[in-house]
Amino acid sequence: MNELHLPHRHGEGEGTALIKAQLSRVDRFQTVTEVFRQLDDPTRLRIFWLLCHCEECVVNISALLEMSSPAVSHHLRPLRNSGLLVSRREGKEVYYRAADTPQSRLLHQMIEQVMEITCPEQEGPAAPPEAYPSDALEIARRVHDELLQHLDQKITIEELSKKYLINPTTLKAAFKSVYGTSLAAHIREHRMEQAASLLRTSDLSVAEIAQAVGYDSPSKFSAAFKAFFHILPKEYRKQS
Repeated sequence: MNELHLPHRHGEGEGTALIKAQLSRVDRFQTVTEVFRQLDDPTRLRIFWLLCHCEECVVNISALLEMSSPAVSHHLRPLRNSGLLVSRREGKEVYYRAADTPQSRLLHQMIEQVMEITCPEQEGPAAPPEAYPSDALEIARRVHDELLQHLDQKITIEELSKKYLINPTTLKAAFKSVYGTSLAAHIREHRMEQAASLLRTSDLSVAEIAQAVGYDSPSKFSAAFKAFFHILPKEYRKQS
């Protein structure tokens, strides 16, 4: 491959030709754009998230979202055409669910990380520790300690699973077995307790405290704090 020279050279640029070759594949970028375009509507996003966790017919989706069946069908059609949903027919009824594809799984994870909600698949009683290998339980404890030492950072399950060479599902299940709750909920509790302590004992601003416990937005932090303590951070500080 011939070396590609840019008008301004910054550093070695050994991969520039490869990058340019990828950039020229406009059709692939267009495909990604079309997938994300399907989720630019909050109702469509709710339907997609719902169908990530269950298979449902139009009538039941309508009941869950308190919408008319034609309105639900209007949103289902583009989601299915984009490949994010699949359907099957049983008699006169058509059932929909999220497609088992990397794209659907990635969007599912993105939604829950941005919204900071716990996936329903993680709810329910935890299996006893003896149901897991001892090394998985030890990794869960090491992950717990690492996260507590870095409450100001957003560390993903994927990053932890790669670092400790453990399947993400196994890590989440082993963590819940050891600590009795999901990893996300457990760390959120520690973040809120740390935030409450800082509000009581420091002069840091709400924005600074938000950053100290891993929130890049003071408004998101305030919403999470109120959901946990049923009071806004500033009001909590005044009462303390």
